[in-house]
Amino acid sequence: MTALSDFAGRWFVVKVGGELAADRARLAASVGTAVGEFLGAGIRVCVVHGGGPQATELGRRLGLEPTIVGGRRVTDPETLEVMKMALAGQVSVEVAAAMRLAEVPALCTTGVSAGLIDAVRRPPTVITGAGPDPVDLGLVGDIVAVDTAALERLSTLGFVPVLGSLGGDSGGNVFNINADTVAARVAARLRAAKLFLVSNVPGVLRDKNDPSTRMPKLTAAEAREQMASGVISGGMIPKVEESLGMLEEGIEAIHIVGIDPPTSILDEAREPGSRGTAFVR
Repeated sequence: MTALSDFAGRWFVVKVGGELAADRARLAASVGTAVGEFLGAGIRVCVVHGGGPQATELGRRLGLEPTIVGGRRVTDPETLEVMKMALAGQVSVEVAAAMRLAEVPALCTTGVSAGLIDAVRRPPTVITGAGPDPVDLGLVGDIVAVDTAALERLSTLGFVPVLGSLGGDSGGNVFNINADTVAARVAARLRAAKLFLVSNVPGVLRDKNDPSTRMPKLTAAEAREQMASGVISGGMIPKVEESLGMLEEGIEAIHIVGIDPPTSILDEAREPGSRGTAFVR
């Protein structure tokens, strides 16, 4: 078992799925408590959140049905407006409230602010699980730079930066970006010791309906085999693909972990594979 103090001065990045923001007390008890413990051990923390469920619900209320291809959302101009409202509005405020409940000094914004996440529009690309032809995802961004100096300054001032998964460019354009991608790229640029991808799913499962089939640890080769065989599918594909790519860019360990029980994140931080799936080089 590893002591948290061994990571003092290093960065941890925690990505929170949008579905978790609906329960403020639960989010505070799990993610908020873990972040507080990390800070107490001298670890620097950045949080990234998504907002897919909120955007889907809001879009449907406005008469927009989401288009999902290979676990990724197609973002037309109307969908981008919905994503702005969900990410920078509803979810950002809920995460801020949960962090305050946990007495964590979170400062919530999006990657558009001050150019924290610089991005360009993604060209049509072949997507795993979506066939052989390139897919145009619309106003979706590829990250070209992360302002790590700004994140370092916020941390030095005592804040935990919390980023909604939007990016932009110097021309004033705004792009929707998969939150797992944002978290992974931020973690890589910060040379983070650990990246936690937190959701309602307790890791990578051989049978998605059976939590007891969780795979505690996966190497890159094993993960690719699971994707090729279809064991890893749907929305789990972007998480795994980003995880594999970022391991090659310097992140020491990536953990896909569930929010329950409340100690899951802390347990996983101390003993990789004990509560989630740990990706190792």
